[in-house]
Amino acid sequence: MIVNAEFLSRLRKIFDLNLYEVKVWTSLLSRGVSTAGELSTISDVPRSRTYDILESLEKKGFVVMKLGKPIKFLALKPDEVVDRVKKHMLTVAQEKTKYLEEIKGGDVLNELASLYDNGVKYVEPSDLSGSLKGRQNIYSHMDMMLRNAKKSAVIMTTADGLGRKFESLMPSLEKAKKRGVTLKIAAPINSDNIKFARDLSKLADVRHLDKSHGRFAIVDNEQMVLMLLDDKTVHPNYDFAAWISSDYFAKSLNQMVENTWKDLTPVSKLKV
Repeated sequence: MIVNAEFLSRLRKIFDLNLYEVKVWTSLLSRGVSTAGELSTISDVPRSRTYDILESLEKKGFVVMKLGKPIKFLALKPDEVVDRVKKHMLTVAQEKTKYLEEIKGGDVLNELASLYDNGVKYVEPSDLSGSLKGRQNIYSHMDMMLRNAKKSAVIMTTADGLGRKFESLMPSLEKAKKRGVTLKIAAPINSDNIKFARDLSKLADVRHLDKSHGRFAIVDNEQMVLMLLDDKTVHPNYDFAAWISSDYFAKSLNQMVENTWKDLTPVSKLKV
């Protein structure tokens, strides 16, 4: 059986399978029911691995093992597989989340924190920078910065980005506000995002830009995240940003923002 390599790649990403798993699964789908030996031949997966792969697929809800000998495996309808896999993923995610919550404040986390605290002493200030790939990863880093903010945070974004920031960063913005952190957000505001702007204005000084002035965030005049690509043309998975910890650079960039801030229209005075 020959299945397009691009299609196999898509299935791997969608269902979180490895290459052997997706080959055996699609081979079984094409047969309906089959033995491990037959599937090894069809899928071009080593026979020594096929039983392990089928056992893994059975646990994840992709196949069912039939009773009797020789042992055969039955393919399930794809829509049934989607439901089963969804439930399995949710269960695994809940178990992992519960486990991660349990280690907070425990010996494991204390030991990790000790390793980090000792190691960071030897890090040069110039080394505190890095690249962030993928929009989800970028927002996760921004969220971390906001959760650790002590004095101020400035966010400059696009019209579409305002809504994304609302959805991704709102809980951390609320907590930062309660801690007394000064929050400023600027973006082109229009009829599509005015609701987000008004909701955010309850926490921050939100102002309108006539046009986008870039995408970046500055926290405590010490750290920055600079988005380097146009969010209208780049796929979220390929979005890219630089994280820089430099009080000199951060203060300089923040000063440029301050110089133009008074010329920006507060959301409360907008007529959209």
